[in-house]
Parts: sequence; structure tokens; C-alpha cells
Amino acid sequence: MSNYYETLGVDKSASESEIKSAYRKLALKYHPDRNQGDAAAEEKFKQISEAYAVLSDSKKKAQYDQFGSSGFHQRYSQEDIFQGTDFNRIFSEFGFGGDFGDLFGNIFGGGFGGMGGAQGARYQTRPIKGRDVEYPMTIGFMDAYNGAERQINIKLSDGSQRNLKVKIPAGSKSGSKLRIPERGAPSQSGGQPGDLYIKIEVADHPEFVRVGDDIETPLPLKISEALLGCSLEVETPVGVKSIKVPAGMQPGHKVRLKNLGFPKGKQQCGDLFAVVTYDIPARLSGKQKEAIEKLSDVGL
Repeated sequence: MSNYYETLGVDKSASESEIKSAYRKLALKYHPDRNQGDAAAEEKFKQISEAYAVLSDSKKKAQYDQFGSSGFHQRYSQEDIFQGTDFNRIFSEFGFGGDFGDLFGNIFGGGFGGMGGAQGARYQTRPIKGRDVEYPMTIGFMDAYNGAERQINIKLSDGSQRNLKVKIPAGSKSGSKLRIPERGAPSQSGGQPGDLYIKIEVADHPEFVRVGDDIETPLPLKISEALLGCSLEVETPVGVKSIKVPAGMQPGHKVRLKNLGFPKGKQQCGDLFAVVTYDIPARLSGKQKEAIEKLSDVGL
């Protein structure tokens, strides 16, 4: 959708008189009486008239500035946009005569007869939906893994309160949003309340790191365990699990535990990976040093 300010060639801070002057200049240039049979000029005249109908009305302009082009057009129909804009008076000031309701009816289609004055008031602006509200919520790692419920109390800018219980689905990620319909700000014109969006932030865990829908956890191995292989117990989100570590594991290699990651869809989960690190002592005892020297003698 076009930007109304760009269509009229004015800044967002333009005054009412500057908006009117810009429209007058363009309307004189693209008026259908001066460009008969020129479809491109007619389309341009349509665009600048629509832009003027919005930007010359303080209420519509405020809504346009708040919600942007897309959000504004979700709230206003074309008839709503032209409601109350008296083009007969405006064009009389510009030096044109005639009934501009007929002119706009031909350009925009039926329903625009008598643009402005008492007849224009028959179009009623649709109730505007209330403002959407975003509420940040930090949850624990295990709450994101298992799912949880939270009781929240939100005070809105108009002083109203929202007290509700929020169900956090298992598998929630940082940055994800939960939409709760019609629990945002109330409408100021009798429309539906806005929506409430809970923006999730998941706290870090001391042992687990989320990677997509998988989980990684460190697996420190002694050198002997890495060389010879071993069986160990590993902490997982569902309790301690035994794993078998093959011989010759290198740092960074991963041992997979299937389906112990985050839920991802119907009856599917990611995996947990125990990531190998070497547990190398900072100091060696005499026997340890002697054993390492013997390993060095045989090429290890």
C-alpha cells in the first residue's frame, strides 16, 4: 500500500495548510477534466484524493500514524476514509464547479454520491479494535521443556487490569509469542479489545544448552576413559541416564540420547547430546606422572 505522505509529497510533520496546498497543486494537475481519457492520471487523482481525505482529518491521520498503512486499512473501509471530506467545498475553493460526488462515484465506483456535507455523514466509521499489548515473561529452562502455567497481573496504560492464567506450552523458545485474543487494551470506540501477546524469554540452565530442539550437556572424560571407553551416568531433563562411551572418543564428539530433547510437534522430540571434553588434572601425583611417562614411551 502507498504511503500517504509520499503520495502528497509532504513530510510527516507537515501542517494542515501544507497538506492542503500540496493536494491542491496535484489535484489541479491530475483532475479528470484536464486529463480526459488518461487512465494513469485518473489513478493518480484517486490516490492523492484518498491521501488527502486521511491526512486532512486529524482523527484519521492519528490512526494512520499509529497503525501504519496496513493496520489503518484493516480498520477503515474506503467509504470510511472519505467520510466527512467535503470535496465540493474544497474544489470550489480551487476554482472547480460541479458535483464532485458524481465525479468520485465514477472513479471509485458506486456509493460515493454527495462526497461531504450532510450526505457524507451517512457513512459511519467502523469501531476500531483496541491496541495490542505485549508482555515480557521470563521462564525457567525446565518450564520451557515441560510446559508450565503462570498467573499474571497486567496494568494497562488506561489503568485497567488484566488478571489471567497463562498456559506455556512445552517446547517454548526465547522470542516466541503466545497470543491471547481480546485481552489487550480496550477499544475507545466500542470495538473489540486488542490482543495480548506474551513474549517468552527462557533463562539459561547451568548444565544444559538448547540447540534448536536438541539439548547439549558436557561429558567430561578422564584420559583413560576416553582411550579405553567406559559406561557413565549423565544428568538429563528427565533424570539420570546411563550411557556407553566408545573407546577413542575425541574432544567435541557427541554421544546421542534419542528423544530427550525439546518437544517438536506431535509425539516428536529432539535429542540430547553429551559432548565430550577431557578432564585433565592441573597437577599430577607421582604415580600419575610415572604412568604418563610410560605411556609416552609407547607412543601415547
